[in-house]
Amino acid sequence: MQIAVVLFDRFTALDAVGPYEVLSRLPGAETVFVAEHTGPVRTDTGHLALTADKTLAEVPGPDLVVVPGGPGQAAQMENRALLDWLRAADATSTWTTSVCTGSLLLAAAGCLDGRRATSHWLALEQLKSFGAEPTGERVVFDGKYVTAAGVSSGIDMGLTLLGRIAGDEHAQAVQLLTEYDPQPPYDAGSPDKAPAHLVEEFRVKSRFILT
Repeated sequence: MQIAVVLFDRFTALDAVGPYEVLSRLPGAETVFVAEHTGPVRTDTGHLALTADKTLAEVPGPDLVVVPGGPGQAAQMENRALLDWLRAADATSTWTTSVCTGSLLLAAAGCLDGRRATSHWLALEQLKSFGAEPTGERVVFDGKYVTAAGVSSGIDMGLTLLGRIAGDEHAQAVQLLTEYDPQPPYDAGSPDKAPAHLVEEFRVKSRFILT
């Protein structure tokens, strides 16, 4: 199985690295980071880069596609090279997945028409304008499409998908070896639980961040 993790300028690091750490442990898998051009691609902080070893054109038919999100997603919504590649790759993929606002890119490419999907809570309602049915679930399966909510949920998506492909025991082994046992110090990881003033603050800011 060939796994293609898409990179673009100002993606969020954990959106890509979280699923990579899990799915790259699929037996016999080849994982490749792809972008329009090879070389380093900077994350949203500007301080970290991942290397795209292959161009999109060099990986025309991956078995599994992972599309991260991040502030740079907005600038990619009309990027014909990326959207055309997503459509072509999706036509033959076994699984097409996203994390965070990566689902907006899949939706813009027409991959999520009429399908249930999730995204970062600040961007969730934007899915409607692209014909998808937004849901606030952390990981959503709709056929071969698997979308994850914000950032950290990409790890959950990877483990859930790994269980579907390689079996529960293999996924449990990967969870154990990566010691993925979340015990956060705060219960503020969703807008339903976080302090209301923080939720409102970021809703206001998102009008500028996500456009």
